[in-house]
Amino acid sequence: MTTDINPTALAVFLFFFALVTVMGFVASRWRKPETLAHIDEWGLGGRNFGTWITWFLVGGDFYTAYTIIAVPALVYAVGAYGFFALPYTIVVYPFVFMVMPVLWKRAKDHGYVTAGDIVHGQYGSRALELAVAITGVIATMPYIALQLVGMTVVLKALGLHGELPLAIAFIILAVYTYSSGLRAPALIAFVKDIMIYIVVIVAVAAIPMKLGGYASVFAAADADFQAKGSGSLLLGSNQYVAYASLALGSALAAFMYPHTLTGIFASNSGNTIRKNAVLLPAYTLLLGLLALLGYMAHASHLTVSSPNEVVPALFQSLFPSWFTGFAFAAIAIGALVPAAVMSIGAANLFTRNFWKAYVNPDVSHAGEAQVAKIASLVVKVGALLVILFLPTQFALDLQLLGGIWILQTLPALVFGLYTNWFRAQGLLAGWFVGFFGGTYLVWINGWKPMQAIAFGGAPVTIYIGLLALAANIVVASAVNAVTKGRAVAQA
Repeated sequence: MTTDINPTALAVFLFFFALVTVMGFVASRWRKPETLAHIDEWGLGGRNFGTWITWFLVGGDFYTAYTIIAVPALVYAVGAYGFFALPYTIVVYPFVFMVMPVLWKRAKDHGYVTAGDIVHGQYGSRALELAVAITGVIATMPYIALQLVGMTVVLKALGLHGELPLAIAFIILAVYTYSSGLRAPALIAFVKDIMIYIVVIVAVAAIPMKLGGYASVFAAADADFQAKGSGSLLLGSNQYVAYASLALGSALAAFMYPHTLTGIFASNSGNTIRKNAVLLPAYTLLLGLLALLGYMAHASHLTVSSPNEVVPALFQSLFPSWFTGFAFAAIAIGALVPAAVMSIGAANLFTRNFWKAYVNPDVSHAGEAQVAKIASLVVKVGALLVILFLPTQFALDLQLLGGIWILQTLPALVFGLYTNWFRAQGLLAGWFVGFFGGTYLVWINGWKPMQAIAFGGAPVTIYIGLLALAANIVVASAVNAVTKGRAVAQA
């Protein structure tokens, strides 16, 4: 991959980066409230985002820069198995359609801002609230760091080496997020998504034409997989269960993250969320087209030091400099939007479920907003330090755990919307077993999120997140039954 500075590509990149920076600061005046000194306004945009704003915002923080880099990279490396992201982003939307409007109404009716607020309101347990909040924050940190991985790949492709360009980009992000809150990524998401759609549509139309058509693309990919003895255009029979469990587990985890919940809570109605569950699969089509870039890289006979460099290398080798700069800007902006929402979601959790719960229960609305602003800066700095001072692989390892961790908050957050049977003690015990048991399984498997299990015959491989969630629910149910039985006996 070429790493010399291309003045044309860099100029186009800087133009669009400057454009969204200006938009980030202007966003504080967009749909301007009486004051931004309220966590509802700064952290949730006044809970007033309609269908289209929510579509761009949720799509913007769900389909990230790292997704644009990592999905084609995975397909390039392993073939069909990398397409698990497609069924995952299809299965998730019926779940969103059914569950998220109920969750939104609970939050709206009681003024809740975070998952921790909802859990405390339902069960009255500070311990369970804190467990959910801590899980949300630590699962989000490596996710933000991985947006920086995506941006780092793009900056390197532009010829901008070293730590300074990345630090400058995130300092700018931190300042306008501090100033404008959730309105900044919501406004920028319009530009980001339109740019990415243009890039992907042009790429999937033009690249195959340059490479002799899709038949040649698939033939080249198949030949490369056979030559290296791994990967395939089709799933192997031993991959079916792993593929399905990874897709299902990822789907259940996706809207437990603070950043996706922030997009949900910022919506103006449950009907807006339902409409988005219908409209958001358009991004799945986009994701499928993006994934095909991994196969196109084989047909292009690229030489890269890492699969993460596949997408930038494709654009550099097959497109003029001005379009390459445009594509790189789209990917970099695709890092800023989710990173901003993630930092806001984590800051909301810290403010509501730690600061207000333990440090200053009488904090004013303006005080809450100020604490959240400062916390969002700290979160971004923390993510930046992960990338600058720890090996990238460490952030990748943590991300493997992120989905498993956040999945353990599902019983506490969702079950209480439909039944009062569960109690805090049981759910906390279940969370503990799922969280630490899942972490242990990943660790003993060399930081791989899959576990081989034998059911009397050939072993099958299952996503550890689902195994941990099953253990979580079983333990929660057992402890709940015991505590209820004791309560009945004492009565």
